[in-house]
Order: sequence, then C-alpha cells, then structure tokens
Amino acid sequence: MCVSIVGAGMIPVREHWSSSLAELAVEAGELALRDAALSQVDAIYIGNAYGAAFSRQTQLGSLVAAQLGMPGAEAFTCEAGDASGGVALRAAYLAVASGAVRSALALGVEKATDIVGSARLAARNVSLDADFETVNGATLTAMAGLLMRRYMHEYGLDLSHFEGFSVNAHRNGARNSCAMYRNPLRAGAYMRAPMIADPVNLFDGAPDGDGAAAVIVAGSEAAADRWFNPVRIRGSAVSTDSLSLQDRVDPLSLSAVNLSTEKCLAQADLSRENLSALELHDAYTIVTALSLEAMGYSQRGRGWEWSRDGGARIANAGELPLSTFGGLKSRGNAGGASGLYQAVEAYRQLMGRAGDNQITGARHALIQSIGGLGATVATHVLSRTVE
Repeated sequence: MCVSIVGAGMIPVREHWSSSLAELAVEAGELALRDAALSQVDAIYIGNAYGAAFSRQTQLGSLVAAQLGMPGAEAFTCEAGDASGGVALRAAYLAVASGAVRSALALGVEKATDIVGSARLAARNVSLDADFETVNGATLTAMAGLLMRRYMHEYGLDLSHFEGFSVNAHRNGARNSCAMYRNPLRAGAYMRAPMIADPVNLFDGAPDGDGAAAVIVAGSEAAADRWFNPVRIRGSAVSTDSLSLQDRVDPLSLSAVNLSTEKCLAQADLSRENLSALELHDAYTIVTALSLEAMGYSQRGRGWEWSRDGGARIANAGELPLSTFGGLKSRGNAGGASGLYQAVEAYRQLMGRAGDNQITGARHALIQSIGGLGATVATHVLSRTVE
C-alpha cells in the first residue's frame, strides 16, 4: 500500500522552560491532527532520544496518547539517538503500508533544557559507545572534531572551507519563525567564533533546543479521497553502521548514509537529479560534507565544495537547496524530534506552504536524519501528488 502525509505541525524550537516534555508533544500532535482535520488515529509512534536522561521520563507512548485524548491507542517510543524522529516516521510508514493500521501519528519530541551545562553533555553521551568512547571522556562534539580534523588533514583544508554550510543555514533560518536562531551570519563571524572541540567551533555545530513536530500518515488511496493533494512518501529506508568510530573500516565514509540513500531512491524510482530539496542532518558541518559525498553528490574529499561562495549552490534558489528552513544549525537541534521537523518542512515545501522559504516548483524532497555520527540513518523521499 502507498503511504501519504495528510497533516503536519511543529512548534518553534526554543528553551521552553515552562512546558513539560509531554506538553510539547501534545501541542505538536494537536497541530498535526488539526491540519489533517482528524481527532483520532490508530497508532502513535514517538521519536525521542533523551527523555530518560534529560527529563527522567519514559513510557511516552501511553503518556502522550492519554493526553491527546486517545487512551488505548497503539503507542510507543522509537529510539535511535538523534535519528529517533526519522525512525518514528519509518515505523508509521511501515504500519500503514502493511495495512496493520489505517492512520498513524509520527511525533518527535525532545526537551533539552530540563538539565544544563555538563549534566546535559553527559546525558547526550548515551548516543556514543559507553564501553569504549564515553568511558574515556568522549563526547559527540569531540568525536565530530576528530572526524573534521582527519578530513582537513587528508585533503589539505582549513576551517574556512566549511563556512558556507553555516552561512546558508542561517540565511534560510532567518526567514523561519520556528527557528531558534534567526540571525544571518555576518562576514567573518564564523572564523572568529570560539572553539568548542577544535576544529569544531560555536558556529560549526547545531545548538540543542526543546521542540516537537508531527505528521499524520495514511494510505494514499484513502488520502486521495479525503485530503487535497496529500504528499506521498515515495521511499523509506533505515540503515546502520558501527556505533563506535574505532570499529569502522573508514571513519570518513558514512556507509549507512550511502546505503539508506540508495535504497530510498531505488524504492522511489528517482535519481539524485530529480530532487528539489535536501534536509540533511547538519548537526556539524563535517557531517554535511561527508553526507554529500556518501550520497553521491561529490567525490570523496570534495563534499566541502558545496560550501563555496557562501553556500550559493545550496541556497534555496541554487542548484541543490539544502537546509531550506535553516536545518539543525539555525532551526536548532531538537534531538529525537529533528527528523520530524525535517518531515514537516519538506511537507510544507511540497504543498507550497513554505512562505518566504518556498522553493519554486518543488516536486521531490529527500530528508535524512542521523543518530550519532552515522551510526543510524533514516532516509525518506517525499513527493508532491500533483505532477
């Protein structure tokens, strides 16, 4: 059975001090249900990475279902680090495609501000290998710094070669009312930013934020009868690689990105050239460069070239629109909710509802969410129904 998105909703990524994890989830879920003109769905799949560590809360399925007014509904949490939202969308897609449920709510939620400082850093480390990485003091940012340093060493690059990725993200995020940081980067600001984990600097990595986003999925045949021009999920795939970088044959090759992309495009019967927009997991600029290489947009060691000229080629009016609402870098990294933010943003692009961020004639969009540094990769291709 073909599957379509028939409604979507998201709340701004912010420091939502006065709202609980469940309240954020319910707000986004209600927005999606309202957009789809529904009051009930058959199942709820929640993407959340750090609820236990950040908010001391598990059992989100029953908690959220009850507060959405759907007690008894099939509901549970999907966890895959920062790819949790993408995996929740995959679960909803599979449930509907199999015929097991008629409609499903895929919802991503995260609340990072329940803890601060070093406690938050330590809590996020559950996405790394506890026995070989975190026990030795590693963090996600530190490991990203190691990848970036190795990449720069092998290809004779410096930090300035990555600047355009962040410039482009903030250029687009400045037009997104849901973005956490809506400030365009001034000339030279990127290179003057303080170091976080050399060579990763403050403007090189995405900021943590609280947020929630959700989509409603249903069978395409039923969707065509009830909803005007629903967005079809043409491809869906999840692939994995070794959790620990030390266990990978080549740390600079994101094999799970490559595999999930190829599977997804083959399922969608589309090529890279057909895509109107990409929403990649730009938690760090090095991940963006490596993802573009793994996806086949660049040869090895050349992914950084998309950053040239302030990211002109990846601007919304450019050759390959990337991070069209600001990506994780400007919109904010809402952890396990990030994959659903990508889905809502792509849905709005394809429905012609992206406002100032609209890509003219957008027909097909690829969204990709990554857990860890390429350990779990969820990829989806969404297409506009009316060609």
